[in-house]
Amino acid sequence: MDESDPAGAVRRIHEVVEAARAGTAEQDSLLTALTGLRLLREELAGWEPELITAARAAGASWVVLAPALGVASRQAAERRYLRLQPSDTGEKTGEARVDAERDRRAGDRAVADWARRNSAILRQLAGRVSALDGLGPAAQESADRLGAALGDDDPASLLPPLAAARPHLTDAHAGLAEQLGAISEQTAQLRRDAAGNRRSRD
Repeated sequence: MDESDPAGAVRRIHEVVEAARAGTAEQDSLLTALTGLRLLREELAGWEPELITAARAAGASWVVLAPALGVASRQAAERRYLRLQPSDTGEKTGEARVDAERDRRAGDRAVADWARRNSAILRQLAGRVSALDGLGPAAQESADRLGAALGDDDPASLLPPLAAARPHLTDAHAGLAEQLGAISEQTAQLRRDAAGNRRSRD
């Protein structure tokens, strides 16, 4: 199929369909039309998530998108979109992608709640790491990112740079590294628990 002319591809396929209905289509033209139809179907399938993404970026809500997608609810529209999206984390089916995305969101909410409750501790640790002296270039860059994150109102924004800083801490800062490791383990467990709780409710 000529990807630059999908309308022409549809027209040529339709001509073969008309010939098939009239009983005048030849085998080669039928096979060519079937190949073109498969390629066209694959291209059209790629357009849908692209258009949904663009519509969302333009401000369309899932409620507004639902009738355009032929579904009855906001949840069904979002589920359709997630099924069509390619997976970044290895899920092979659309339903698995929906579950993975919902698990991720549940985990994000649980971690954000925990970070707000433990904001003082997180900010104290971030301040200690960002104030360390004599760090190597990579460790200093990590500490600088932490210092910048301290200016963010959301304490959850401290978690990624805290986790990234841990491997750069030397034996002289083993206790601090251990505390950062405990936080990473805590947030990982929160994500697992949140996913399990979500699945048990579904």
